[in-house]
Amino acid sequence: MARLLARFAEDMFWLARYMERAENLARILDVNETFSRDARGSQNWLSIVHLHADAEAFFKKHQAATANNVIHYYMLDPENHSSIHASVKAARENARTLRPLISTELWTQLNMYYSWVRSLTPADAGRADLSRLCSKIKEACQTHTGILEGTLYRDEGWYFYQLGKLIERADQTTRLLDIKYHMLLPTAAEVGSPLDVSQWNALLRSAAGYHAFRRVQPRGMSPASVAGFLIFNNAFPRSLAVGVAAIDEIVIRLRQRYGLRTGNRTLEILDGLRGTLANRSIEMVLGGGLHEFLDWVQLQLIAITDDLGRSFFGHLAVQEQSQVA
Repeated sequence: MARLLARFAEDMFWLARYMERAENLARILDVNETFSRDARGSQNWLSIVHLHADAEAFFKKHQAATANNVIHYYMLDPENHSSIHASVKAARENARTLRPLISTELWTQLNMYYSWVRSLTPADAGRADLSRLCSKIKEACQTHTGILEGTLYRDEGWYFYQLGKLIERADQTTRLLDIKYHMLLPTAAEVGSPLDVSQWNALLRSAAGYHAFRRVQPRGMSPASVAGFLIFNNAFPRSLAVGVAAIDEIVIRLRQRYGLRTGNRTLEILDGLRGTLANRSIEMVLGGGLHEFLDWVQLQLIAITDDLGRSFFGHLAVQEQSQVA
């Protein structure tokens, strides 16, 4: 790839990742507020810190993982690279260099979105208004996606945007599952209790998967059924299986359509991932350890990101994503 094209490809990749990250985080904060109104509320807010592997950085700024502290850290804190404020700002900076490639409508919407996020105050992000605020953030991200899908020219840049979006989505799905299964794992007596079921409900809603799950399983809910749905379902767009298959297809089409010879390592990793997903059941995954399986998947996604950086961008694809693969 030419040097200029490589720069644009990388910016497209990270524009997608940051926008997907902002939307996912708004979903997590919104749903967490819904089911944290119980005796275990403080642990539920702490789980968001663990989900993003931010404990050390978070506790340098805050003494406790209270609702207000966690919401501010992940909604408004510009120094937290995982925050919605930082993600939208980074997306805008990537879009700035893409002005020759993106539509005026897309650039205008992203500018307005960032200006609004930057204007938010702690009072705007209080618990009483959190759901409304998260809804506006999700809607802005979805508006961005709609404008981009309707206006972006289908060249290499579009393919790299899709790769960034899908890798970020797959990573977030595995992290959501991991944190629920281990940080919020109830005692044996609580398994199947209203609290346990409400948390699995919340997990599905965080991944925008509750209604899709109910189409597959109209009655009942268990850790195995929810985890199996989010990992293996081939029709739910945010499942790990759908994401991995789509990433594989896009890399193949990118290489074939533009005669690119790099990315062999990425295809090897994806082949291993797809083979593992095709040959395992949720019972096998749980028997071998869900955390171990999800940790392995996250390492594969990191390896894919690294190889894409070396192969197409000329260096490791790092930007400011040290907190998330």
